[in-house]
Amino acid sequence: MKLILDLIKRHKSGESIGIYATCSAHPLVIEAALLQGKKDNTLVLIEATSNQVNQDGGYTGMKPADYIELVYKIADKVGISHEKILLGGDHLGPNCWQSLASDEAMEKSKVLIKNYIAAGFRKIHLDCSMSCAGDPVPLSDETVSQRAAILCQVAEEMWSEVGGEAPVYVVGTEVPVPGGAQEDLEEELALTTDCDAKKTLDIHEAAFEALGLSDAWERVIGLVVQPGVEFDHHKVIHYNSKKATALSQFIQSNPHIIYEAHSTDYQKDQAYMDLVNDHFAILKVGPALTYALREAVFALDTIEREWLGEEKASQVRSILMKIMNDKPIYWESYYHNKLDLEFSFSDRSRYYWPEKTVVAALEMLNSNLMESPAPLTLISQYLPVQYKAICNGEIGNTANEIILHKIMEVNSIYNKACGSQK
Repeated sequence: MKLILDLIKRHKSGESIGIYATCSAHPLVIEAALLQGKKDNTLVLIEATSNQVNQDGGYTGMKPADYIELVYKIADKVGISHEKILLGGDHLGPNCWQSLASDEAMEKSKVLIKNYIAAGFRKIHLDCSMSCAGDPVPLSDETVSQRAAILCQVAEEMWSEVGGEAPVYVVGTEVPVPGGAQEDLEEELALTTDCDAKKTLDIHEAAFEALGLSDAWERVIGLVVQPGVEFDHHKVIHYNSKKATALSQFIQSNPHIIYEAHSTDYQKDQAYMDLVNDHFAILKVGPALTYALREAVFALDTIEREWLGEEKASQVRSILMKIMNDKPIYWESYYHNKLDLEFSFSDRSRYYWPEKTVVAALEMLNSNLMESPAPLTLISQYLPVQYKAICNGEIGNTANEIILHKIMEVNSIYNKACGSQK
């Protein structure tokens, strides 16, 4: 992970530079990130989340080695060097096994960490912030840091076996829930204080040293805190730099650690620049990317039905909604109405794109519009930005290129905020 260490060194020397992490397992989202990196000649940080990809397959059916194989296969298709790609694991810890007792959940977490390191992931977010069965709620900072140190020790041992670049780590106790808030948010969020940030780092450093992990501590590059950004189903809390002054000043004095900002999806363009300037130099994004994918697919579904008629159309939107209603496990504890099911910022539909019926319908949509390209008038009506891109010769009039371009609208905002990494 020399490349990310060098990037952080440049940030610490005064450059307004950062990197964003694409946290997704959808092939088109991964492809969009790689295309953006190739276009701008920047590093591409792609991260798998523990519920997407784990030793049991996660909801995607992929194990860590499968995920890396997928990323590199897409990279070869796009024509970007593997050396430009950084691979991370997000929320690695008991996230998937919170219903189990902590001892059992931690044993599964150790296997998870081993699998990620063995596969080649080298940016590791150690997240033990969640309570397991029988644990107090919330966990104490001491418990979180001790569990994180245990998993770091497992990662270091596995790395010593498999070799390669040394892993780098991200820690923290005030970790936002993956995928956005489950409850309706207030208009403002309580930010992590600079005192709490210092306490978190001190407790983690002590936990690492207690297990003989001083060398690994030197490779802790990021601290997860709450900078005052979050989103729920229909609302976004935007970053306010003025309120984060003390937090920003605290981390500036640390020689090798920056902040990693989670749940940065849907922020204003200026907010991303402010976050990077304030040393939130790693920006995590996930749902906003699949949300853009869904927007493009729903628009193309409408275009297809208008153009080819209901009988010939793929009906991808209705098929997606049917499978979501048939298998509500991924949204029933989050959503309360049909509007959320289709249009929530938390985008729980992302869990259903790997379903065979949905994959087949999306392939049919692409095939239909490849064989009979839609009139530009329809594209202008439902996808005006992509219409202009087609007219300018930037993309072709195909479903896949339109979807990728829509996703890259999000990528480009992040890349601009993160500055030049050349």
